[in-house]
Amino acid sequence: MNIAVLGVGTVGEQVVKILQEHKDLIFARSGKEINPVVGVVKNLEKNRDVNIELTDDLDSVLNRTDIDVYVELMGGIDKSYEVVKYALQNKKAVVTANKALLAYYRYELQKIAGETPFGFEASVAGAIPIIKSLREGLSANNICSIEGIMNGTSNYILTSMMKGDTDFAEALKKAQELGYAEADPTFDIGGFDAAHKLLILASIAYGIDAKPEDILIEGIDRINRADIFFVNDFEYTIKLLGIAKKVGNKVELRVHPTLIPKNKMLAKVDGVMNAISVISDCAGESMLYGAGAGGKATASAVISDLIDIARGTNLPMLGYKEPQKAGNFELLQKDQIQTKYYFRLEVEDKVGVLATITNIMSQNNLSVDSFLQKPHLISDDDNMATLFFITHTSYESDVNNFIDLVKKESFIKAEPFMMRIEE
Repeated sequence: MNIAVLGVGTVGEQVVKILQEHKDLIFARSGKEINPVVGVVKNLEKNRDVNIELTDDLDSVLNRTDIDVYVELMGGIDKSYEVVKYALQNKKAVVTANKALLAYYRYELQKIAGETPFGFEASVAGAIPIIKSLREGLSANNICSIEGIMNGTSNYILTSMMKGDTDFAEALKKAQELGYAEADPTFDIGGFDAAHKLLILASIAYGIDAKPEDILIEGIDRINRADIFFVNDFEYTIKLLGIAKKVGNKVELRVHPTLIPKNKMLAKVDGVMNAISVISDCAGESMLYGAGAGGKATASAVISDLIDIARGTNLPMLGYKEPQKAGNFELLQKDQIQTKYYFRLEVEDKVGVLATITNIMSQNNLSVDSFLQKPHLISDDDNMATLFFITHTSYESDVNNFIDLVKKESFIKAEPFMMRIEE
């Protein structure tokens, strides 16, 4: 089985190396030789540690008759879509690690692929076999919820802040120095990378077609030392979670920094590691943990798809032979999400402030579960205080109304900050 690697970067190099170095093992498992024969690169002058033919002529490779599977590792969305679509239309199998491509075009590609094999295990959580688990191991189950740490960069930063007494800027700088964060880290710290992965999982779990613009996405860049003080004091930790939950015939999809109890399994996942918890009606809770990124880990997932193709395994791309019978779930609107909420308010320390805040809360159906006031936590000004609130379960719409109203008060001295809580 001949392979063309479209994009020979960090992951592409490892795909070629592992296929060659583990050749005997892969043959024993698949029953076929899987041979990387050509790689497509943008810059032929750049040195790459592979011993296969390299070319910058993408079109010539796409039209080769001796290629059985195209491994798409180019990244991006629209150009990759055209390339993958062309390969599938020509009945060539495809394997990709491109979560952004699938976040926008997974249903279009499923239709084009038809019975042509299309693998994408590497698109979510690196080496963690979450796609196989949902599509195969849990295929007899109704999925109640998915919660996961799906971005190693953000998890490293939050771990550093929680355990290293460092602020966000310092933790981000260290992540960049170690190569965990890009020079422009927006995609990771803004929650967009995790959102793309969540959308892929939600399609397999619920058959729901949503785009990134349709769901709630928030990043971690506004978390500060005051938040770390509070969550440590109240036995929480903060994780950027991707969350999918079945609510009747609707599904809520959201990505945001989340307070979770320190005794929860996901709370113990630190550094650049990923973990995903799936709760299903028959199997109960299953949790998968491992390396969510990196050349070897991602290449391992790519090659697992290649082995499946070599074996002749051809599962429905998104897990449904009869998608019209998948449950007909709809996306729950963002303002109808219900959970507990944490607020940080920096206020002028004077009589009547707390009463005004709780009155505004009451008018918007919010009730206080826990409250803490700390002077001098952010500022040495004797006239300033930081107020922390945890609410009982509330609607997102009521929380947003409260924030819009309270920030108009003259005693509010900084933009109110909110995080959601999952217990």
